[in-house]
Amino acid sequence: MNRAALTRSAAVASIGTAMLLLVLKLWAAMQTHSTAMLGSLADTALDLVASIATLAGVWIAAMPADEDHRFGHGKAEALAAMLQVILIALSAAGIGFRAVSQLALGQRVAAAEEGIAVSLVAILVTFALLAWQRHVIRRTGSLAISTDHLHYQSDLFLNLAVIAALALDRYAGFGLADPLFGLGIAGWLLWGAWSAAGEAIDHLMDREWPEEKRQRFIALAARHPELSNLHDLRTRTSGMHDFVQFHVDLPGAMTVQEAHTIIERVEADLLAHFPQMELLIHIDPEGHTDEPGNPLAERDEFGRLEQG
Repeated sequence: MNRAALTRSAAVASIGTAMLLLVLKLWAAMQTHSTAMLGSLADTALDLVASIATLAGVWIAAMPADEDHRFGHGKAEALAAMLQVILIALSAAGIGFRAVSQLALGQRVAAAEEGIAVSLVAILVTFALLAWQRHVIRRTGSLAISTDHLHYQSDLFLNLAVIAALALDRYAGFGLADPLFGLGIAGWLLWGAWSAAGEAIDHLMDREWPEEKRQRFIALAARHPELSNLHDLRTRTSGMHDFVQFHVDLPGAMTVQEAHTIIERVEADLLAHFPQMELLIHIDPEGHTDEPGNPLAERDEFGRLEQG
């Protein structure tokens, strides 16, 4: 199964899971009048919306480059991830407001057994979904599926919190358990939204590769003795594609054909190690200086590698 099919299958599984849990939790919320269960219901409703956005994101991201989008559509995954972040934050705000209101009014849950049973079912179903998502993430590295996976991981703790809140309120007589656990769930969701936003923003803002990946790329390029003074290295990731460009020095007396042959050999080697990469190499004559005063353009990456 190729990357596009895998990511779509994970998104469809997520939608099916959310629809099943939405029906079950709606019934349980009506039976229990629990803030924690209501929060879990709201989270599942947003899961459904977010999963639909994820499906749209991975579907668009899998489209090949076209005349209007020459770098492809990979950022659709980051946009889908950002929509999920917004929905998670809204869900957390609503749950927190409900919990504060319940604390002020001193409300208690009406029942517990139904809510506990539904939460146990939700945990089992979520475990199955997470297992498939982990498989897809290992195979594809999809940002949108990773964000969806993070959200459903939080659902496990959310369902456990619901069970604890209902049990403490109903069987231990601790009336504050339900709203307090509701506030805890809201805080957990906000933390998850904050964490997930970082990677999506990095993709949208074309952040450089992690230093370890960047240094691995430079080390592979340094294996070619014909090159010298690799500089103005720029890297970014969009969806499943990496984009890299850099300048290297070659002798000024070298013919265009000779330089082309060297660069093609370098490209073939680097692409063998980074198969999802689009690579652009610019040749400078030895001794040439790009944009004096620009530290990014002048930095000798090979020299930095030797020093490290």
